[in-house]
Amino acid sequence: MSWWTDRRVFLTGGSGFLGSVVRRNLERLKPAALFAPPSAELDLRDHDATRAYLQKTRPNLVIHCAAVVGGIGANRSHPGRFFYENAIMGIQLIEEARCAGVEKLVCLGTICAYPKFTPVPFHEDDLWNGYPEETNAPYGIAKKSLLVQLQAYRAEYRFNGIFLLPVNLYGPGDNFDLETSHVIPAMIRKFVEAKRRGEDEVVLWGDGSPTREFLYVEDAATAVVSAAERYNGALPVNLGSGKEITIRDLAERVARATDYHGRIFWDTSKPNGQPRRALDVSRAEQEFGFRASTSFEEGLRRTVEWYYTDTPE
Repeated sequence: MSWWTDRRVFLTGGSGFLGSVVRRNLERLKPAALFAPPSAELDLRDHDATRAYLQKTRPNLVIHCAAVVGGIGANRSHPGRFFYENAIMGIQLIEEARCAGVEKLVCLGTICAYPKFTPVPFHEDDLWNGYPEETNAPYGIAKKSLLVQLQAYRAEYRFNGIFLLPVNLYGPGDNFDLETSHVIPAMIRKFVEAKRRGEDEVVLWGDGSPTREFLYVEDAATAVVSAAERYNGALPVNLGSGKEITIRDLAERVARATDYHGRIFWDTSKPNGQPRRALDVSRAEQEFGFRASTSFEEGLRRTVEWYYTDTPE
């Protein structure tokens, strides 16, 4: 019998970028019940509403994908909101899940929780060895506080909560709003719009020297579902591809993928963000058999095709 047959699953953020893909994967597994309310139906910042929803639906598995996220610009503009809303949603949900007798909770953290100058590749043991990069520290610390809560609840209440640290995600259905998007969707939109307008230059932030690692959203959803089924440990687990790329190289690849042939201008008055990001992904493979399967070239091609389809001229 499938492990999922008697799972009553409560998925937060099920209408979001990652959550929507996790939801589709769960639907294929046919759990006993799947609850994925949109934020208009359940505001996780509302303590009483969260408690009532758990009492009504009686889940035995909670997967917490909901988050308030954005790129460097959004983090700089809304540090208070990013800290408070991410912290309060998670803290209340974990407490109420414990009180409701939920058997297991899967919590999604963020790569932004790592210290600014973490040695590459980032290993989970390095998580507390410094302060996060300043532009996204409030978001990263809010998420990292949930790891502390889960480990404390495991020690005192034997509550089975696991914590996953996904690297930067990308793929079809991403957020392409230039005010709040992450680097890949922002670049895709800038290059496509410049091409359509016949512009011979695109301006990008920083100097292009920082490195990043990216994980295709379908792979990330596979990892989340696998961890929900197979991982029950107290230690945090990185989710990534294990491939590092500079922002400058990324820009050139996105330009080629969008068929943009103009000049790229690097605005060095804007921040670079964290100098390097690349993960040690061995724990995920050892603990629940996850290894990313989508190449960056293939994932980028699918993402660009989706954007062209979703935003026709």
